[in-house]
Amino acid sequence: MIFADTIILSDLHLGSEVSRAPAALKMLKSASFNRLILLGDIFSDLNFRRLKKEHWQFLGYIRKLSNPKREIEIVWVEGNHDYGLTQVMSHLVGVRVYREYAWEFAGLKHLAMHGHQFDRFVSSNRVVSTFLSGVHLGLQKISFGKKRMIAFLERFDTAYLRLSAKVAHGALLHARSKSAHRVFCGHTHEALSLWRDGVEYYNSGSWTQEVPTYIAIDHQGVRVNEYRMSTDESLDHEVREELELDFDDLMTR
Repeated sequence: MIFADTIILSDLHLGSEVSRAPAALKMLKSASFNRLILLGDIFSDLNFRRLKKEHWQFLGYIRKLSNPKREIEIVWVEGNHDYGLTQVMSHLVGVRVYREYAWEFAGLKHLAMHGHQFDRFVSSNRVVSTFLSGVHLGLQKISFGKKRMIAFLERFDTAYLRLSAKVAHGALLHARSKSAHRVFCGHTHEALSLWRDGVEYYNSGSWTQEVPTYIAIDHQGVRVNEYRMSTDESLDHEVREELELDFDDLMTR
């Protein structure tokens, strides 16, 4: 069981073949938290026809968590793949969408943004960037267990997606300008933590990799956690039955 004040996950890419939505859902159901931050690129693109049943089940559970009776704060931070979904998601799952979100915890100011703001290529070439992201996700789908393909994919990541140093540098400068103590990003698909000049930077990684990662924040500090999936990620009968009801309820809205 995971206990935290805040859980942060990003880059789930619902609608893609490599989205680990069932695993993300299982992780959330095994956790106890006061705040959940969906840190961008929860969707792969705006084509809802690509969403599978398990993707709708994940959204159904988010809507369930957003019920005021649960007293859990749900925050959706917009990513570059989420453009155009603000109004849809606010209505569909009852979650407010932000471009940048700040909150106080344990006497420290925290700041969360997806991180594409600091990726000049994505900001200036949205169409080409979307195409290359699709290529990247396709390569991930066929790479598992193939060492040569994995090596090529790692070089592709380094050259295009995993702009960790640039995103971290931009985020740290932005955090200092906002007098924040900690700043959190996604976008690069690479989990990371570092410290510069009194500001802590964390990247939540993604849920499209073989080993997904997420962030947990409590009074002991910040942890970047790996989620180790079992060979059978199917949910038990009771949980699956509950999610079927969530899915059916969501589809009637």
